[in-house]
Amino acid sequence: MHAWPASEVPALPGKGRDLRIHDTATGGRITLDPGPVARIYVCGITPYDATHMGHAATYNAFDLVQRVWLDTKRQVHYVQNVTDVDDPLLERAVRDGQDWTELAERETALFREDMTALRMLPPKHYIGAVEAIPGIVPLVERLRDAGAAYELDGDVYFSVETDPHFGGVSNLDAEAMRLLSAERGGDPERPGKKNPLDPMLWMAAREGEPSWDGASLGPGRPGWHIECVAIALDHLGMGFDVQGGGSDLAFPHHEMGASHAQVLTGEYPFAQAYVHAGMVALDGEKMSKSRGNLVFVSKLRHDGVDPAAIRLALLSHHYRSDWEWTDQVLADAVERLGRWRAAVSRPDGLPAEALVEEVREALADDLDAPAALAAVDRWAERQNAEGGTDEGAPGLVSRTVDALLGVAL
Repeated sequence: MHAWPASEVPALPGKGRDLRIHDTATGGRITLDPGPVARIYVCGITPYDATHMGHAATYNAFDLVQRVWLDTKRQVHYVQNVTDVDDPLLERAVRDGQDWTELAERETALFREDMTALRMLPPKHYIGAVEAIPGIVPLVERLRDAGAAYELDGDVYFSVETDPHFGGVSNLDAEAMRLLSAERGGDPERPGKKNPLDPMLWMAAREGEPSWDGASLGPGRPGWHIECVAIALDHLGMGFDVQGGGSDLAFPHHEMGASHAQVLTGEYPFAQAYVHAGMVALDGEKMSKSRGNLVFVSKLRHDGVDPAAIRLALLSHHYRSDWEWTDQVLADAVERLGRWRAAVSRPDGLPAEALVEEVREALADDLDAPAALAAVDRWAERQNAEGGTDEGAPGLVSRTVDALLGVAL
């Protein structure tokens, strides 16, 4: 599966700062110190409705991570998956009378268009669940053969009790996990499971649903968590720098995935940091496909909204915060974009070297994009009111906003 084209990232004078970021597993801020190549895995979409502002906010957060790392003169090895076969996708296809593969392809293509328009840097590897199945089957077999998985009516489940570190990502108690498991795709009430929290690794073929050759597992399709584990281990290996996604993935998805990988390899941890973006709401409720309260990037684009304004709207909220999308949020972003473009359109301006360092410091401090925006606001306000004589300043500001914030002025 191919990703989307990369926009050029301008080089800035000097060097950026190492990223200090909130780690869900430890509950505190840690300083990431990758090697020459920083490794990041971000969980992708299930393509039955793409791309709403909740998606966009999440991918914007991890785009900032990449940009901070690139500014430190590191390379970035970014991997993202597409869950292109799963219950929600199949259910939507049945509801709409569509072929599930056509639905997945169409929505994935739309997601690529939205990411391109928003200037999100693409992953080096963009992998669909279906194409990963040949690598998933052997992992499930290894877990089963090691006694870390068991069969139940043809399905194969992972035993969470085989990982001594289980629970260390989300740090939730058993009852909270059980409730979230039921809410987020698990089946804690299924009779016969060793532990209600045990997640499915391989679902035996169901009538009327797609299935693949599972070798000794029999025909079927993979569970959700093992999909990302197989892709991450194949392309990044254990101990990569950041596992990222929305806050609703901390449990069960990232918790289960970490346990799968740790039992498979005997190594710990799966990722050095677990980083989670907040949820975006509309009309007082979290945006979700099940509720249908969605604002789509493609709809805004088709209505003539500048993608740079959409990106500024996302950047105006700290990535870890839960916030609400409103018409005013977008109007403020459009107005800000206009002020910034007016400021850099002058042939000369106020010195901007200090601004570059302010933006770098804000983003290195747990991706504090609102603080970065405020720094640019202060320069733009003075520039529009007073002007200056530094001929290189407007261009330096444009390159800084592009390189670090992904906004083209």
